[in-house]
Amino acid sequence: MADDYDVIIVGSGAGGGTLAHRLAPSGKRVLILERGDWLPREPQNWDATAVFVDNRYVSKDTWYDKDGKSFQPQVHYFVGGATKFYGAALYRLREADFGELRHHGGLSPAWPITYDDLAPYYQQAEELYQVHGVRGEDPTDPPGGPYPFPPVSHEPRIQQLFDDLGRVGLHPFHSPNGIMLDEANPAYSACIRCATCDGFACLVHAKSDAEAIAVRPAITHDNVTLVRNAQVRRLETDPSGRTVTSVVADVDGTEQRFTGSIVVVSAGAANSAKLLLSSANDKHPNGLANGSDQVGRNYMFHNSRAFLALSLEKNDTRFQKTLGLNDWYLGDDDFEYPMGNVQMVGKSSPPMYRGEQHLAKLAPEFTLNELAEHAVDFWISAEDLPVPGNRVTLNKDGDVVLSYTENNREPLEQLYNRVKKHLSHLGMHPHHLLPRDAYMKNDIPVAGCAHQAGTVRFGNDPATSVLDADCKAHELDNLYVVDTSFFPSIGAVNPALTAIANALRVGDHLLARLG
Repeated sequence: MADDYDVIIVGSGAGGGTLAHRLAPSGKRVLILERGDWLPREPQNWDATAVFVDNRYVSKDTWYDKDGKSFQPQVHYFVGGATKFYGAALYRLREADFGELRHHGGLSPAWPITYDDLAPYYQQAEELYQVHGVRGEDPTDPPGGPYPFPPVSHEPRIQQLFDDLGRVGLHPFHSPNGIMLDEANPAYSACIRCATCDGFACLVHAKSDAEAIAVRPAITHDNVTLVRNAQVRRLETDPSGRTVTSVVADVDGTEQRFTGSIVVVSAGAANSAKLLLSSANDKHPNGLANGSDQVGRNYMFHNSRAFLALSLEKNDTRFQKTLGLNDWYLGDDDFEYPMGNVQMVGKSSPPMYRGEQHLAKLAPEFTLNELAEHAVDFWISAEDLPVPGNRVTLNKDGDVVLSYTENNREPLEQLYNRVKKHLSHLGMHPHHLLPRDAYMKNDIPVAGCAHQAGTVRFGNDPATSVLDADCKAHELDNLYVVDTSFFPSIGAVNPALTAIANALRVGDHLLARLG
């Protein structure tokens, strides 16, 4: 192993893994430090009981809420990061999301870059992650070239829902999915359209996650090194405090130091903030790059709700995540503020219900198998606004303390009511909507920390941001951050594609810097 690198990347998910992929062909010496290991390929990858009830793949971390109550965060540490278990719904933020937006609950700030700045990288990200879709079918779709792959076709019950939505004057669209599927040549397609995409790891590596798409191709280059089971504890600087000189990590329980010209942090919004706060020194007494007191602040993770609607007929769909709806994304005549996104969530199954007491109680009257046969599963998301007091701090033992108070909840209720109002026209029972808490089944909302963002936001003003527009720390010359912690706002669609596109953008910046 080399003693010194051109670039050290902490984390191998959507940001870090994609950045490594971008840098790999350059010949620059790149080191990826990943806290976890390869995710085992085993039957339990597709076992709902193992995944949702036993929490087989969830981290053993203990975090604390603002009242000091401990909880187990729903995070995963493997090569590929959070993308190993994401649903591969790869949306672009809408054009309006990059500007200042007035919401019911307050202001969503403008980004230091525009949609046009990121648009070419969105296109590259869609090509790299093999996104299927139809550009312009969604009326809020921002401008761009065609999707690189045709849309994933709807199965009969979802096609019926698609048609019914259109008949009531709405504009459903094919969800942008990152999967390795060739419906024209199924014999050569890795994806088998199973029911285990959203919330599961893909046993056959047919989901476009960062391991399969970015990390594995990157490490085929001799100049790229992946070190697994490497938990980075702190970053050390030179006496001036302007340059990171060492990355200190526990590798299989042994402390090791790594040096590189450029250090890029991509450990997830909570853990990237933790790392910077844990790296306090004489020049950075409140945490590395934290002279603005912004590190850890403005934590966001979407106002979301998953629920089941009971179809009057059986729903035998396997791959359900093919439909989206953004008619109310920016509001309507009755509610002037942005609401958010509607999409299908992965098909529910009886083992998922058994982990949820309120659904399991239905079993004597309406069996769980029958419930699953008639369920159509929806996911709605509204924007969670950046609030300085919603933040990551550390307790005396160095553990994450996640202080969070809900905000901007009214748009979620408005969105939910609009979906509910239409159900009687969509072949579903309007009075039987059941909450589905498979991803947030802990007893506090912050435990379900998918889509986490903020905490190390970028901006043009060093007094109100941590990073500049290139995602370099204002206060250091060689420190960058490329996970979703750089987001100044989160929009209302899945954040992964934006993290991927930005990593490609920052990758080009680093290649120019390195010459």
